[in-house]
Formats: sequence, structure tokens, C-alpha cells
Amino acid sequence: MTTRESTRVQRAVRLGSTGPEVFPLGLGCMGMSGMYGAADEAEGVRTIQAAIERGVTLLDTGDFYGMGHNELLVGRAVAGAGRRDRVQISVKFGALRGPDGSWLGFDARPAAVKNFAAYSLKRLGVDVIDIYRPARLDPAVPIEDTIGAIADLVKAGHVRHIGLSEVGVETIRRAHRVHPIVDLQIEYSLASRAPEAEIFPALAELGISATLYGVLSRGLLAGSKPKGPGDFRAHLPRFTGENRERNEGVVDALQRFAGERGMTPGQLAIAWVLARQPALVPVIGAKTRAQLDDALAALDRPLSGGDLEALEALATFSGERYGAEHMRHLDSERR
Repeated sequence: MTTRESTRVQRAVRLGSTGPEVFPLGLGCMGMSGMYGAADEAEGVRTIQAAIERGVTLLDTGDFYGMGHNELLVGRAVAGAGRRDRVQISVKFGALRGPDGSWLGFDARPAAVKNFAAYSLKRLGVDVIDIYRPARLDPAVPIEDTIGAIADLVKAGHVRHIGLSEVGVETIRRAHRVHPIVDLQIEYSLASRAPEAEIFPALAELGISATLYGVLSRGLLAGSKPKGPGDFRAHLPRFTGENRERNEGVVDALQRFAGERGMTPGQLAIAWVLARQPALVPVIGAKTRAQLDDALAALDRPLSGGDLEALEALATFSGERYGAEHMRHLDSERR
């Protein structure tokens, strides 16, 4: 066994009580398909392949990222050289988009679930999706019907495990009664700690894990800014107006904090999540190999209890993670 393999085994995290063991950081592939502005497709493929070589085992995508482009890219990256057998591919589905990229709604009806899965399998070039999850709750469809449809896909051998995304405690419980849920995907970072109150305790009770996206708060914690009108962050509250001005001051303080400890801001944000939620899996949205290398280095730079306390005292961010309309429709934000 090589040193790299040994490290990966020692650090593996299991997704729920019935899911696979994965490397402690996952790779989110959304940004490789233009969601944060222009992206280099070839570099995206190389980044995924480099992640696999470094031991990363969880790849996260969605059928609506780039209207199918991201699944095609992930499929290219994992094809050949035995890569497919080394990764768990997580796919979100349900969002509807127009030819111009506009958002048209959400569909989680059973027939739609199976239709989306058929196209995902084809684009990815795989026989089975490792983890399949609705990207949001469809208010017009009982969650039992949606999960039941995915359970049919599990029985047929097209899906291995079922996950959820951005839903609240009641929905999690109802879904888990239909079929074991391995993980909930939800936003969590120094700037977004709401799941700590009710969602994380419920997951622990039920034996469900979580994959945590937005760990850098869409680049905010690393000092990244929207790169043009095609960058959807330009429309998010934390990146606009007075919130942006206030948050830039907080980010400056975090950068100084990181520098004093020989870390980059991104490493600091990741290390905080790893320290706060060691049984859960942060999903890092690296678009390039350089970003991947920076993120993985956080695994070897743990924070002390004193660091956590001092860091959290600095992290007072302004603005919600989405606009008001979007927040109203998030099941995970209902109280």
C-alpha cells in the first residue's frame, strides 16, 4: 500500500449508515461549466483527473450545470485508466432550463425523475449513478413520490444510493422513511451556519451524513469577486451593495488571520469546516489544478480550539446567501 492510499484509508468518511466511504473532501464540478463565468474545459478535465490521482473519491455534478455540459465533462474525465471504479459520482436533478440558460422551474415527478436519470447515465457514459438526489424540493410533488421513483431506479440497478439537497428536517424524515438516505447536500461555511441548529442534529439522529457545499461561500471567503454579468454571484446579496462593502472588511480580517498562520484564505475556510464537522464532507468547487492543490493542503493544516474561537469572532457577514425570492422557496430555510 502506498503512502497516498494509506492516508486516504485512514481519513475516509462514510456517507450515512448505508453509503460508501469517501475521501474527506469532495470535488464540486459546477464551476467547470460556466456558472462562475468562463471556464477552461480542458483544465476542468485535468483537474478532475488530478483530484482522483490525489485520492479524491466523490465528484459532484448536476444535470442542469451547463445544460448537460458538466455531466459530459465529468464523463470524459473519469473514462479510461480505471478511474470510474475509483470514484463516487453524485448527480443532482430537477431544475429546468431554457436554451438561453434561463431557469424555468423544477420538476420532481416520478416520470421526470426516471427521464432525467436516463439522460444523465447517457451523458456520463456510466451504467449506474452512485448517488442521485433532487436538487430542491418540488412543492407540487410529495417527497415520498420522488424518493419512491429513485428507489425504483435503485432496484433496477441504475442508482446505488439516494441523497437529498437543501431540504428541512420534516422532509428529511419523510424521505428517509421511504428509502435510506445517505447524505444531505447543504450549504455550510463560516458565513452560513444555519444547519447547526436543527438540521445537523436530525441527520445525526437518523444516521445520515452531509456533503457541504459553498464552503468558501462561493469564493467570498477567499476574496473572489463576480467576474461579469455571466457570473451568477453578481446577483447574490453578499456580493452586492452595502453588504459587499461590509463583507470586504470581514474578508480582509480573515486574510490577515490566515496569513498569520501560514495559510491561504481558502485553506482557512476549509480547515474551519473540517474542524467543526469532522464527520461530514466538504465539497470544494475547484476549477483548476492550482485551486485543487490549495484546497487539499487544508487537510494538513488543522485549526486549534483557540483558532476556531478567534476566527468565529471575526466572521460577522452581512446578507443572505440567496435573494429573497429564492430563500422563500428553500425548504431548508423554513422555520
